Amino acid sequence: MPRIVNKIQDFLKLETSAGFVLMAVAIFALIANNSPLSGFYSSFLSTPVEVQFGAFEIAKPLLLWINDGLMAIFFFLVGLEIKREVMEGELSSFDKAALPLFAAIGGILVPALIYVYFNIGDPIGVQGWAIPAATDIAFALGVLALVGSRAPVSLKILLLAVAIIDDLAAIIIIALFYTANLSIVALGWAGVGTIGLIILNRMGVMRITPYALIGLFVWACVLKSGVHATLAGVVTALAIPLRAKDPLASSPLHRAEHGLHIWVAFLILPLFAFANAGVSLSGISIDDVMAPIPLGIALGLFIGKQLGVFGFCVIAVKLGWAKLPSGANWRQMYGIACLTGIGFTMSLFIGTLAFDGDETLNAVRLGVLMGSIASGVLGFVMLRFFSGNSETVAQTPASAKP
Repeated sequence: MPRIVNKIQDFLKLETSAGFVLMAVAIFALIANNSPLSGFYSSFLSTPVEVQFGAFEIAKPLLLWINDGLMAIFFFLVGLEIKREVMEGELSSFDKAALPLFAAIGGILVPALIYVYFNIGDPIGVQGWAIPAATDIAFALGVLALVGSRAPVSLKILLLAVAIIDDLAAIIIIALFYTANLSIVALGWAGVGTIGLIILNRMGVMRITPYALIGLFVWACVLKSGVHATLAGVVTALAIPLRAKDPLASSPLHRAEHGLHIWVAFLILPLFAFANAGVSLSGISIDDVMAPIPLGIALGLFIGKQLGVFGFCVIAVKLGWAKLPSGANWRQMYGIACLTGIGFTMSLFIGTLAFDGDETLNAVRLGVLMGSIASGVLGFVMLRFFSGNSETVAQTPASAKP
């Protein structure tokens, strides 16, 4: 048990550091796009990048290589985390998964309903219903780190589990609702690659390289198929073996997760944040802020997340379907519910799938930043000043303290 707790603590330290980096990069992107650097910022993101092998060609601006290419690596890591948590972690049994599962369901349904309420009359605007349903774990843990010992480690693990279920839901939503016109041929070749991944797994191949090579092929096919290319990362991740043949050898999945985490946390996600967080504030009026898309996103994240997560947790605990985390009280639970309203990375990503056009995407960025900042501030205030005294934290088992 101490070894598992130490691994969780190391992970949380990495995630909180990444959260601070994301905050800094987002601020820099805002400054860059609202200063004399705005022309350079736009030119950088629109730089054409082309890869060609014979008749097969992928030509996209740099922004889409980041969103479709690098984010596939992020989703590969998400797939690894989901598989690990389901098979041996906080989602491996109903007792462990019950509370984060109910919290995540509430945190998806209520924000989506609030967004739809503001955009129901607009057939284009309503397509963004999933934007406020996401949680950015790195940002949320970064804010939680500022609270220090006032939040027991059990709450940090709960927040992590809720975010992982949110990510799983986002994967399903992207596959079902944000898929363009399908190319059956490309999708068929992606299926062939997926079969290849399954064969590698069943043959007990422990090296990561063969999975990565076939995963790259699947990514290229999925990119051409109309299904969003990031889903190829999840498919590849689920094929990586969790347990090695030799009990004394390291897990291939753990090796891949450990090796990728620092690159995703400190390179891929900051690049995505820089490319997508640069809201242009030029000419923005109160009418722009109160428009249905940004208002629906902001209130979905700020009001919908806290109501959905906290409300569903209360229902689950009162009905005896779940238990409060060790050492936690309801005021702390409300603070955690507020932090789940920090959507940022995943909300921005879903926004790029839901809409086209600089003006609409700028409205999405505005709504995501307003809702995320408000959620982070309220969550911090609740946990720092209204979460109870040190006796509550002292109830956390000694072996689980950071």
